[in-house]
Amino acid sequence: MPVLDPPQRNALHTLYNDHHSWLKSWLRGRLGNASDAADFAHDTFLKVIQRCDLSAIETPRAFLRTVARGLVIDHWRREELQRAWLESIAHLPEAEAPSPETRETVLELLERIAVMLDGLKPRVRSAFLLAQCEGLAHKQIAERLGISVRSVERYIADALYHCYLLRYADEPRP
Repeated sequence: MPVLDPPQRNALHTLYNDHHSWLKSWLRGRLGNASDAADFAHDTFLKVIQRCDLSAIETPRAFLRTVARGLVIDHWRREELQRAWLESIAHLPEAEAPSPETRETVLELLERIAVMLDGLKPRVRSAFLLAQCEGLAHKQIAERLGISVRSVERYIADALYHCYLLRYADEPRP
């Protein structure tokens, strides 16, 4: 967690005192659970501290709601991925079932993939998934989506470039 200078500490103190109860209440309405609401409110303030100049926040409730909503959506997506993954392996005999460590690794990977795919337009994502997951040729994808082969090529290239940018966005460039 970053060290806050006195003006930032004061801004955090004000932001927290003025809006923490409201945020917990708002989250409780979305989550139906006071304990989860408290956790998400805490996580929201942590994310805000780590990412921005607190004194620059002009509409605190709208800002906090946006950050909290993103955290809740991420949480729901993780739960849905976990549920789908566990359902997909539930039928496996115990001897073939992945270990808890492997399950966790796969879930983390699925989460990262979901985040990468979220930034794609629906048709781009569909073309990319048909190519990568189902192994369809560009012509087959074009027929299935009702678009030209050239569009499929462009969509897949766009998706690959998008994934590349996300993958290497945080790494230093030579």
